[in-house]
Amino acid sequence: MPPSHSTPAAEPAAAPPLIALAIEGIDWHGRMLAQAFAALGVRTHAISLRSCAIDTQRPSGLSIAGLGDRLPDAVFVRTMSGGTFQAVTLRLGILHALRENGVLVWNDARAIERCVDKSTTSFLLARAGIPTPDTWAVESRESARAIVRREAAHGPLVLKPLFGSQGRGLKLVRGEDDLPASDAVTGVYYLQRYVGVGGDDGFRDFRLLVSRGRVVAAMARQAASWVTNVKQGGRPMAVVAGNDLKELAVRAAAAAGASFSGVDILYGADGRPTVLEVNSMPAWSGLQKVTRERIAPILAGDLIAALAAQARPGAQA
Repeated sequence: MPPSHSTPAAEPAAAPPLIALAIEGIDWHGRMLAQAFAALGVRTHAISLRSCAIDTQRPSGLSIAGLGDRLPDAVFVRTMSGGTFQAVTLRLGILHALRENGVLVWNDARAIERCVDKSTTSFLLARAGIPTPDTWAVESRESARAIVRREAAHGPLVLKPLFGSQGRGLKLVRGEDDLPASDAVTGVYYLQRYVGVGGDDGFRDFRLLVSRGRVVAAMARQAASWVTNVKQGGRPMAVVAGNDLKELAVRAAAAAGASFSGVDILYGADGRPTVLEVNSMPAWSGLQKVTRERIAPILAGDLIAALAAQARPGAQA
């Protein structure tokens, strides 16, 4: 029998990865991410963590809305809505369980926990030797009053919600009488040294977006008030971040264990930069208006690169 010259059958192409977008309603950010992943040939599936569940009868122990017994290859956590302590704990537990199942989660529950709790962020930044304002977090109003009595002589403090975003609920504290009742701060007084410096053109700080260990975009935020968040009237401005800002932002993201994050930095009266916060679910619509970088494709590409690295033995995602 003559030898066969038939071409061996080609192996079926591997299915593209499935990325779950954890988001509460498809907003501009969700659409940009879905388009960016689609451009990479990657499928996405929008989920609400509120609709996911622990289900130990399933093989993975999880029920992910719309996927049946299947788990996604990775999850991009864009937003996680507020709720009771029990509800938020369950949603974080689902993210923990996804990671236990080998699913790549950006950002994972541990990073979110570290960033959502601003006192933990402050602790981690200080412990890593990263310049950050002196910080105190206590449950007793009397303890808070004692801190203000001792520290206000050296300058005002800022009272912030322990869990908060977009500049809401900030209050400048110059004396004990500025402290609200315990109910107004849900039982926790989170105080930081005020380090802002205003000029003839108002107040300015910087937001740097860090992804996979590097700064991918940056902006300044200019405002008449010391609260510079864009949602509070701050104006985003194009800026070329210096190496000092970039280095601090990357170190801050690493200290929080965040795969991607928005890092807020300002220069104090001594002319040195200091890190205020690390946001594990940053919005970037304001930043996109003042940068040439296409942010959603960068984030999507970085997650896919991390997913590929995770599949290689010994590689770091």
